[in-house]
Amino acid sequence: MFVIRFAARNFRNLEEEEIFPCEEVNVIYGNNAQGKTNLLEGMWLFTGGHSFRGAKDAELPRIDPDTGKNMSGTALAMDFFSEEREQSAVLQIENGRRSTDINGVKKDAGTPLVGKVRAVIFSPEHLLLVKEGPARRRNYLDTALCQLKPSYAPLLTAYRRALMQRNALLKDISKSAQLSDTLAVWDARIARLGAQVIKERISFTDRVAPKIAGIYEGISRGREKLSVRYFPSLKGGDTLEGIEELFLRELSRTVSSDARTGFTSVGPHRDDLEIEIDGISARSYGSQGQQRSSVLAMKLAEAQILTELSGEPPIVLLDDVMSELDRGRQDYLLNHLKGQQVFITCCSPDTVELMENGMRFRVECGAVYPEEF
Repeated sequence: MFVIRFAARNFRNLEEEEIFPCEEVNVIYGNNAQGKTNLLEGMWLFTGGHSFRGAKDAELPRIDPDTGKNMSGTALAMDFFSEEREQSAVLQIENGRRSTDINGVKKDAGTPLVGKVRAVIFSPEHLLLVKEGPARRRNYLDTALCQLKPSYAPLLTAYRRALMQRNALLKDISKSAQLSDTLAVWDARIARLGAQVIKERISFTDRVAPKIAGIYEGISRGREKLSVRYFPSLKGGDTLEGIEELFLRELSRTVSSDARTGFTSVGPHRDDLEIEIDGISARSYGSQGQQRSSVLAMKLAEAQILTELSGEPPIVLLDDVMSELDRGRQDYLLNHLKGQQVFITCCSPDTVELMENGMRFRVECGAVYPEEF
């Protein structure tokens, strides 16, 4: 799929702007705090998701410079090509609530957009994937799986609820020993659901790992090798039944220590995704550029899998992606991402000069100016 036209009115610092991007790479550049990320954020909202910056809908309207209050009439519009035809969508935000119009049909919320517009986003916050602890990497796996496999979200929710119930029971056992008899019921449920979560994560990792490695090799021009591997807290078990049996045994083995801490110490909520560059931990020893390249490779690989499943590539949104990358890595992003529409924001005009094809837009004080090569 690709965007034909994108327009914004009274959104963030964009008063009334419209762009007609190309189907390949589009670079949006300008100084800090001019509105570059606002364009990407507006496009992302058409996926039906929340702002990738963590903002609430009530914070998205433009601020009236005279009153300091939110302006009315906040609207985003997108014409796009998907499912072998041109389509249109309008997203309005009023009083913190969304309403949409999809191909002329009005809806009262933003959720009908889910699945209509598919996109993959990279923002500086995603660097925490490498820099921080396992929870960030588990979230990467779970977010990707929820988008790729609709049945995964309710499975994950069911596991988390069962885990909360078991943890609550563990805390109460110290006060009432007879509650131990009910622990077996929750152990069986957690083992069954947890085994499915682990199996889905392993399958996704096995599928995405070669793509991540290939993309990273291109970004680094073959100078480095990136590997990702699912690192479970349960060691062993290849089949779904084998993982479930192993999980049950571990729950039984750790029950005494779990009762003392009031926390379940084994399971997919304790797992990690191991990320290494040339066999060395990217988190502990990777440079800023290497860590950024690693996350980029992971997000671009996610886009490839989305393409395989849906039959058409998603929009790729890369916010502030060029920082800390050498010119060779910048050249790869600007000139070697083929077969998909890409939007890249950056600050330096020198970076833009590396472009061989595509379109570029300069943003200044919320105004967008298309430029010729």
